[in-house]
Amino acid sequence: MNSLNVNSDLNEQQLLAVESTSNHTLVLAGAGSGKTKVLTHRIAWCIETGQVRPDYILAVTFTNKAAKEMQHRIQSLIETPINRMWVGTFHGIAHRLLRMHHELANLSPQFQIIDTDDQLRIIKRILKELDFTDKEYDPKEIQSRINFWKEEGVRPIKVQLEGCSSDEISLQIFKEYEAICIKSSLVDFSELLLRVYELFSDNTSLLETYRSRFQHILVDEFQDTNKLQYRWLNLLASQKNNFFVVGDDDQSIYSWRGARVENMQKFRKHYPDYNLIRLEQNYRSSSNILSAANALISNNPSRIGKNLWTNKEDGKPLMLYSAYNELDEARYVVDTIESEIQSDHEHKLADCAILYRVSAQSRVLEDAL
Repeated sequence: MNSLNVNSDLNEQQLLAVESTSNHTLVLAGAGSGKTKVLTHRIAWCIETGQVRPDYILAVTFTNKAAKEMQHRIQSLIETPINRMWVGTFHGIAHRLLRMHHELANLSPQFQIIDTDDQLRIIKRILKELDFTDKEYDPKEIQSRINFWKEEGVRPIKVQLEGCSSDEISLQIFKEYEAICIKSSLVDFSELLLRVYELFSDNTSLLETYRSRFQHILVDEFQDTNKLQYRWLNLLASQKNNFFVVGDDDQSIYSWRGARVENMQKFRKHYPDYNLIRLEQNYRSSSNILSAANALISNNPSRIGKNLWTNKEDGKPLMLYSAYNELDEARYVVDTIESEIQSDHEHKLADCAILYRVSAQSRVLEDAL
């Protein structure tokens, strides 16, 4: 494709987002509104129109699968090779930067990345060495606390306790854990992000190098960024870079792992000249589903606000059954499936799916089935 037809299949709002001339753009993308399409077309359009070279782009998402999909889509849109473009997850990008600048980051060139299981094993070992048992102090809770502090950008020396005895033990473990990691050249997932933030904060010349390098910074699923991720994105972007973020404050479901939906509001304050574009046309759901979703989410007073719509038909009405208990709930689900299959011979059991919130809920459903 060339620059004339890269954007030929976009709707009006998608086109406005892709061709935004503002240095700072916030795309409020509803569910099923084509946000990945907008992000990839934005990159392709910027390259094709000569605004930026591929190696001067930083595109960040949350999974390796999403990053590969993004690369594939961009390459299918343009003929320019994009193999030198920085596309990856926050942790992947951080890892790459630390390998390149390990000396400035005070890391061994052979530093090793440890996963959550490795981290937990070290914490259990420290507890044992301090004569504490797993029953006295839950290693997973301590692990969560350590990662929380790191994602807040706090080292052990700067942790402020609020008089909680469990926090005192967690801090003691944190100090021992950090000492072990430094001695053994180990880096956990939260450490990757914290080290990069410190790398940029402590090295002004290096920060300016990457500010010049990453002329266009694009972020997917922006509502899922945590405090530390936003802080180092904000360091890189400054006021002069092109900062393009796509997210949906109505789809923020990861607060339990540190996601800060308020980062979307912070973006608006830090970049007052930003351009806000709403993607409200939904290509996935029926009208009845969207009407119900809009009616429910409109009660959230802190959202930026949008109203999803579709060209699709109304579809079947939504049904809500208030069960007496889990047995009644399972019976109703199975009876509904049976009734649906018997009344419409085109439907098979393989066409049905049952979603439940936690794994413990599956047993009663299995018994009823």
